[in-house]
This record gives sequence, C-alpha cells and structure tokens, in this order.
Amino acid sequence: MPAVLFHSLNESPVEWGAALKERIPDLDFRVWPDVGDPKDIEFALLWALPPGSLVSMSNLRCICSLGQGVDHVFLDPDLPPGAKIMRLVDPWMARAMSEWMLLNILRFHRQGLEYQELERQRLWKVLPAPETSERRVGVLGLGALGGDTASKVAALGFDVAGWSRTRKLIGSVESFHGEDQLEAFLNRTDILCCLLPLTPDTAGIIHVDTLAALPKGAFVINAGRGQHVVDEDLLAALDSGHIAGAALDVFHQEPLPPEHPFWAHPKVQVWPHVSAQSNADSAAAQVTDAIVKVFAGLDPNNLVDRERQY
Repeated sequence: MPAVLFHSLNESPVEWGAALKERIPDLDFRVWPDVGDPKDIEFALLWALPPGSLVSMSNLRCICSLGQGVDHVFLDPDLPPGAKIMRLVDPWMARAMSEWMLLNILRFHRQGLEYQELERQRLWKVLPAPETSERRVGVLGLGALGGDTASKVAALGFDVAGWSRTRKLIGSVESFHGEDQLEAFLNRTDILCCLLPLTPDTAGIIHVDTLAALPKGAFVINAGRGQHVVDEDLLAALDSGHIAGAALDVFHQEPLPPEHPFWAHPKVQVWPHVSAQSNADSAAAQVTDAIVKVFAGLDPNNLVDRERQY
C-alpha cells in the first residue's frame, strides 16, 4: 500500500496515527522526518512542513492541510505539480471557532474591557446597558468558519453583515462582496471579525485605511492569519482611540516574541492560536475518505484552487 506522511508543529502523530489506522488497519503511516523511500509517499497530511521537503516525493498525489487554512502549503515554492491540495472542513472546528468568536464579541459588547479597568481600580460603577440589536458585527470571510460564526452571532440578535469575494446568501446576514463594497461594509461595522483565508489578495487587508473606515470605537477580532493585519497600523489606531480594543489569535510570527508590543498593550488580548484547533477524533473520518479516494485514483473532497490559493 502507498504511504501517508504526517507532519505538524502541534498535533500528535500518535493520536492521528491511531485514529487513521482504526479505519485503515494496514495503513503505512510515516511521521516526518522518518520518510523512508520518498517515492512511497502518495498522501501528505501536514501543517507547516519546511519548504522544499516534498520535492523528492515524485508520486505524491495529494497534500491535505491539517486545518482550514492552506497558506502554509503555498509557502513551499517546490510543490510537486501533480499533487492536489485539500483542506479540512470539520464541523468540530467550525463550532470551536464560533465559540471563540462569540466569547470575544460578547466580551467587547458587554463592556468587558471597561469593567476590567473598573475592577482594577476597585470601583463599583454600573455602566449603561448595551443594546444588542444596535451593535453591528461584521465578518470578513464567509466560508465554512465565517458563515457559521455569522449565523450564530445573528441568532443572538446582533445586526450582522459579512464580506466575501463573491456574494453569499446566509439567513439574517447582510451580504457585501467584492472590493467595491468593502468600504461600505467597514463603515457599518462596530465589531470586525476576520476569518478570511490568507492569499496574496487578502494579506495586509486590515491596515491604516480599512481601520479608519471603521466607526470610532470599533473593535477588531482576528482569527484568520497574522498576515491579515498590519501590526503598526493597528497599534496606532488603538493608541489614537479610534479602535477601542482587539482580540488576536494569530500573528506574523508564532509564538509571538516576548518583546512584541501586543503583549503589553492594555487594549489587546493575545491568544496562542487556539481558536479552532484540529481534532483527530472528529476529522479522521474525512481524512480516511480522502486517503481511500486518492489511493483509488479519485479526487478527494474540499480541493483548493492553486491559483486562488483557497
């Protein structure tokens, strides 16, 4: 049987190997860097494999990202041209992301930063109660994660809109799409949630101009990729008071260096890329299906467009 190669910075090869072999008992499961004969590898299940590592795998048919994002795959300039690229689309991950987004949306909406400061000062003070229907939440990216988040936020009574490359129809969510409608989307957004894929077109999308297009006192929540944010522009907007707070789960460099200003900024909450981790128990069935199809010469589900990179 052809072999499957596994690599991840955070995921357990023991858990993934056990979950896949439970479904394919005779699976040849190899863990980087113990590749063996690279010509045996026909399926790669990976996250952030060092660029150039796949070039010798001449029979590689499919690269499966250990997550929804595939930007880490495209960092390799020597991807085997014949290999299809797929991503995980796992309901467990969608639920986890929506939970994390709701946690931070509600924290900002219910004046968590203000009450935290009052607590620090030991002041007993009641602030005017916010009105949910008047708080406008905007979700950048309406894919599997963004669409689920937008629907759940709308179900709580928030005024929700989404922005995507093409128009998406999601109940109770106003749809904006294309570059021409981005500014209008930002103008009506009090809490901006970024769940975009990282592509050459979306890198740096949260910058000085897009931040200025948000209403004064808006909040920024990013669980897409760190490269979506121009750090210096966000820090300047926070220091000026135009942006009231930020919750960030992804960064240009991970782990975030101890000297980075985000760590010490009173309006920023730093999370260690935990908003929606992959889960072997929930995703193994999907990966097994993909392995069986690929070994049979068929295309797996959730393939990525190489040109668009998502």
